Amino acid sequence: MRAEDIETLISVGRPQVAPDGSFAVFATSRPDIEANRSVGQLWRVGLPDGQPRRLTRGVADSSPRLSPDGDRIAFLRADGKGRAQVFVVAATGGEPVQATDAAASVSEFAWSPDGGMLAFVARVPENGRYGTVEGLDAAAEAPRRVTGIRWHANGLGYIADRPAHVFVIAAPDLDAEPFYEPAAAVRADDTDGPGRRLVQAEPRQLTSGDVSHAGVAFTADGWEVLTIAGEIEDREPDLRTPVLALRVDGSGVREVVGRAENLSVDEVAVGPDGTIALLAGDVGPGGVDFVAPATALWIVETTGPRRLTDPETLDLGEVGSHIGFVGSDFLVQHRARGRVELVRVTRDGGVSTVLGGDVEVTGHGAGGDRILAAVAGPDSFGELVLAGHGALTSFGEAARSAGIADPRELTVTGRDGYPIHGWVAAPAGDGPFPVILQIHGGPYAAYGVHLFDETQVLVDAGYAVVYCNPRGSAGYGRDHGRAIRQAMGTVDFADVIDFFEGAVASDERIDGARAGVMGGSYGGYLTAWVIAHDHRFAGAIVERGFLDPATFQGTSDIGTFFGDEYVGVAPDDISRQSPMAVVDRVATPTLVLHSELDFRCPLEQATRYYAALKRSGVDAEMLIFPGENHELTRGGQPRHRVQRFDAVVDWWSRHLPVGSAS
Repeated sequence: MRAEDIETLISVGRPQVAPDGSFAVFATSRPDIEANRSVGQLWRVGLPDGQPRRLTRGVADSSPRLSPDGDRIAFLRADGKGRAQVFVVAATGGEPVQATDAAASVSEFAWSPDGGMLAFVARVPENGRYGTVEGLDAAAEAPRRVTGIRWHANGLGYIADRPAHVFVIAAPDLDAEPFYEPAAAVRADDTDGPGRRLVQAEPRQLTSGDVSHAGVAFTADGWEVLTIAGEIEDREPDLRTPVLALRVDGSGVREVVGRAENLSVDEVAVGPDGTIALLAGDVGPGGVDFVAPATALWIVETTGPRRLTDPETLDLGEVGSHIGFVGSDFLVQHRARGRVELVRVTRDGGVSTVLGGDVEVTGHGAGGDRILAAVAGPDSFGELVLAGHGALTSFGEAARSAGIADPRELTVTGRDGYPIHGWVAAPAGDGPFPVILQIHGGPYAAYGVHLFDETQVLVDAGYAVVYCNPRGSAGYGRDHGRAIRQAMGTVDFADVIDFFEGAVASDERIDGARAGVMGGSYGGYLTAWVIAHDHRFAGAIVERGFLDPATFQGTSDIGTFFGDEYVGVAPDDISRQSPMAVVDRVATPTLVLHSELDFRCPLEQATRYYAALKRSGVDAEMLIFPGENHELTRGGQPRHRVQRFDAVVDWWSRHLPVGSAS
């Protein structure tokens, strides 16, 4: 796979299954280099063995949600100003009707039980900001007064002046007369002429004030909308999030789950029988214990939330995980050893696997007696799979045609006897191949079995690639994930080095004397730590790194709690785990990659690290991507993603040439 082949990486979104199980709808998305954006549409497939067909033809249609009767699909599509709005289309296809006209993009939405209303979440910009006053440039806006300890978010920017609020609106009538652009006319009572009407109904705003909200789910009776409230803390970080029930007529609000439960809630969902279910983690009485979070499935009973799953044995914290319902049971996604399985959970806590093997489940849906899952695997970025039946799509064919190396799974015993799990990918042939050690971000994340463009492009360029899930990673139990709490750069450093050496020893085609190391985010941290303590590598790439814990608070959007929990607050502890504190030990040629609008690991982390390297006389370069944030490699502009790959391969060709065997 080459850099341009990212266009073959077609992902499949969370599927929706008709109530009778007769068909499903889903969305696809892929990078398009010419359009320089992600593109995708909605699809429909008959069950159990129909042929998928494209249902819409928008540029980037996403997030389909079937109405309770299965006759309509609500989904997100950008309007003429680039704002995501809810559109509704007949489940059989046709011309979509715009349902919302939010001032800022809609992020989440849900149908009411009777299909007559839609609830949605959208940010409400402060008047005079973000284009609310035509002709007022952002640089001419009034100053922002900050009183809380958070003020921005990666991929968004400032947050206090545009809180996310909950609305309800009548679902549009798909048979109503369309709207037409009015012609110019002189009117005695309206000198400016009539405004253009875009939607059939006006929304009712259910929340207000400075508190933002996430998620919407109607209660079974349709009289309330459940949502998660997230305040900007005044002084101390607090990850606990209450769940509120908002009356749809705007008459009141009640608390369903309070802060006293010590839960950080990721999702709230309502089952067919009215059961309120949560994906949430216990963050302790201090409200900030998030390292290897104890994400579990809970149900809300009259006495409060009751936990159904054990976070020590079932990890439900994968990005994109959500709750599904099948009968009186629940469907959730469990990550383990580089896989993400779909599991079924009963009300007494019983767990069974619905879909496992070499897959990473990215979404699921159920209807009738059928369960579907969107999955990624070793040879496909996304497919739709019917449990007990098999794949319904073949989107991975294009990527397979581009050429995919099959990674080899490996477990290496570390210096202290600890098992380290990972993979080795290498080009075809006898070698010897130079080798690159890849280190993932997180830290509580994991490499997995899905088709990974970062590895495949390097293999295509002639490199063997070694990558593993050291202590600190997800998918191996909470003790594994919490092993580096206030001990970063210790056992995690030992694990990646020991796995590297074990992988090299396991394959005579790999030339361990010609090696490089690279990683992003926490992987950038550990790469910087490695090259300060191990000088075997011919080159390094430090990308979007967490490089100076001392300045992280006050610059990062998660700086109020991340560094405190991972490295501690004492100056000696911070220095003991800081790559900036040992940057003067680095001699390895280093490329520093970063994005201009990265608010997770801010640009100053890169620029200060790069300046220190140059001051020490290290062969260093820095590449900064304009307009991109922390998600460049996953969701950045396709042309930037290709340019980044070109820069990576160029760096390795200069510092770790493929044809120079030792």
